[in-house]
Amino acid sequence: MLPDKDGPNGGGGVQNGPGTEDPSVTLFREYLRLKTVHPEPDYDAAVRFLERIAEELALPMKKVEVCPGRVVAIITWVGSRPELKSVVLNSHTDVVPVYEEHWKHDPFAAVKDEHGLANPTNAYTVFYGERNPWWITVRCPGSPGHGSRFVENTAAEKLRRVINSFLEFREKEKHRLNTNECFTLGDVTTVNMTMVKGGVAYNVIPAEMDVSFDLRIPPTVNLQEFEVKIKAWCKEAGEDVTYDFAQKHMDQNFTSTEESDPWWHAFSSTCKAMNVTLKKEIFPAATDSRFIREEGLPAIGFSPMNLTPILLHDHNEYLNEQVFLRGIQVYERLVPALASVPPLSGEE
Repeated sequence: MLPDKDGPNGGGGVQNGPGTEDPSVTLFREYLRLKTVHPEPDYDAAVRFLERIAEELALPMKKVEVCPGRVVAIITWVGSRPELKSVVLNSHTDVVPVYEEHWKHDPFAAVKDEHGLANPTNAYTVFYGERNPWWITVRCPGSPGHGSRFVENTAAEKLRRVINSFLEFREKEKHRLNTNECFTLGDVTTVNMTMVKGGVAYNVIPAEMDVSFDLRIPPTVNLQEFEVKIKAWCKEAGEDVTYDFAQKHMDQNFTSTEESDPWWHAFSSTCKAMNVTLKKEIFPAATDSRFIREEGLPAIGFSPMNLTPILLHDHNEYLNEQVFLRGIQVYERLVPALASVPPLSGEE
């Protein structure tokens, strides 16, 4: 992603003078040049970048490991903002406020996850929950034989039944999404067949064929009942058809978006004061917030990128410079507001 001076919003970015660029944009460009993409992300380079910035700002810094494979830098902010005892910056330039009182008991008392999405309208999208990722492989054993014969009970016949069941359900969910104007992608279950394995030669009927699916299930779905449905599909395909999970997330916690909730009220009222329109949704993919919500802690997914097409991981992903700079202003208001929420009862 690159900051774009003349993107879809029209007009150039904010300049300090003729031929000069806002220092925030320059710093962003530098960070984007770091190779943090898979399959071989250089997270050490990202941490060194944060270490350098912390040193320039004379901020003490401590690195810790949280969640699978995620390195974060904890910068203790002292001096002018004593109430903002700590902020958490991770390799995606996330900002997570942590109360001084909470830090003694729970270093992640409240979290704002960097995994939001762009919004092509003037609104900002905010995510208060997310779908559960299930990565499943269905294994279909069958009778082997020579490719010239009509062998009965083949793995391919069972595989076809399995695929039909999953993809028929996929069509039903797509229809639900397309016919309900209130639904977003996070409100339905997506099913995508991602891998098929089996066979060693053109003329050999394989003894087993496997098919893998990526399912993303809303937190409103009864997960136990959904797995019963999967078991039924497999049994209909053949008594010996089995399945196993590479990933099976079961968290169905939401972060409250009621104004009575102090964490959400601090977030929404600050946005309202800035004339920011919020669009609340279930995140359609998976982020580290699911590990936080599993612990019963509030987590909000938010990226202040409005008037921007959703080009997540696409080629030529970009962000207009004015939108980027406006987002910084939003964070400058949100971070102290969230950090100033008093501790809840029992957290003193």
